[in-house]
Amino acid sequence: MADTQYFEGVGRRKASTARVRLYLNGEGNFVVNNKPLEKYLARSIDQVEIDNVFKVTGTQGQFDVSVKVSGGGVTGQTDSIRLGIARALLKSDPEKRKVLRKHGLLTRDDRVKERKKPGLKRARKAPQYTKR
Repeated sequence: MADTQYFEGVGRRKASTARVRLYLNGEGNFVVNNKPLEKYLARSIDQVEIDNVFKVTGTQGQFDVSVKVSGGGVTGQTDSIRLGIARALLKSDPEKRKVLRKHGLLTRDDRVKERKKPGLKRARKAPQYTKR
């Protein structure tokens, strides 16, 4: 994978950032932080969600995928990887934009954790009111 051509995409979700590289002429190998996808993301629903990008575009097994992901939790990392793959696929073939857009794979989910406010326990949870 060192000297071959690749397409890069960056995906973000919540506190997570994923840098994805799609290598041409691959056999479908998928590595996340130097671990196989199945080891890194144990839940099968996460693996299906990521694989869905390739199914929708009809590119299953055509690329070797290398991902560096950091920050956030499992769901945030899964969504950031999915967005990174979609953006890299778009660079590899701009004709796929319509299909990716139709399935909502190019839209970044911008929801993040709301900050804690002073005098409250969390962002909106107030301390319990006592009358006496």
